[in-house]
Amino acid sequence: MASRLRIYHEPTDTTSDQPQADVPVRLGELLPLIALAERQNYLWLRDFLDDEVRITRDLYEVLLAFQYRRPAS
Repeated sequence: MASRLRIYHEPTDTTSDQPQADVPVRLGELLPLIALAERQNYLWLRDFLDDEVRITRDLYEVLLAFQYRRPAS
């Protein structure tokens, strides 16, 4: 018996005008995925290059120090 195609209708409520909720993710889970996508040149990663991410102040300070003190390549 052939299966029937179901048509999905978007909800008509106005909640789609609200910004998307943040999703907490551990950096240890995120970095390997981003590194893999970068190494294998996945195009979808480019879609997010201008997105803003939030990090803790202490990580920000460590990254700033690393950026200015690392050996030039």
